[in-house]
Amino acid sequence: MLRGPGRPRDDSIDTSVLDATRALLTEKGFDATTVQAIAERSGEHASAIYRRWSSRIEIIERAVFPGLASVNVAPTGDLQLDLRRFIRAYVAAFSEPAARAAVPRLLASYGADGRDGAPEVWISVSARPQFLDILRAAPPRSVDSQVDPDDVFDVLLGAILARALVPTVMHRNRPLERLVELTLRLLRPARTTADR
Repeated sequence: MLRGPGRPRDDSIDTSVLDATRALLTEKGFDATTVQAIAERSGEHASAIYRRWSSRIEIIERAVFPGLASVNVAPTGDLQLDLRRFIRAYVAAFSEPAARAAVPRLLASYGADGRDGAPEVWISVSARPQFLDILRAAPPRSVDSQVDPDDVFDVLLGAILARALVPTVMHRNRPLERLVELTLRLLRPARTTADR
């Protein structure tokens, strides 16, 4: 009788660890969300946690950016609809209490680590690929070929972070539709005098 290379991965451990991480971030904050505290809260052994993640930063990223999985909206080809769905999901992901507790400290830790290159190189989760998929699915000539989509994504990310993390500084609660409209303006080809 042949045996496999080991026992199958227990996904329930991932779930309990990530749930515990989100709860600790919300209730006690970033500094108190240590691997030991996560192990105690989840009921899992620290060794099982370290077999899945190499650091608490990695655990926290996975817990608060659940793949930005909710952002993984399949493009329909309707640019405005797809952007609206993407932006709503993205804002919701960053507005979760655990994300609000973690993101400022995560950003500070990235700078302190001296990580080089684009964030996608060192952050385990990014919604940039989903954004680019939406643009690729858009009807021909609806996105200006002279516009760098990465620049537009960066502007959008900044607006979403400001909305989610510093609402008291902004003193504005503009509808998300305004952010959709502004993003569309950045992406659409400029109209010439002949077009008008």
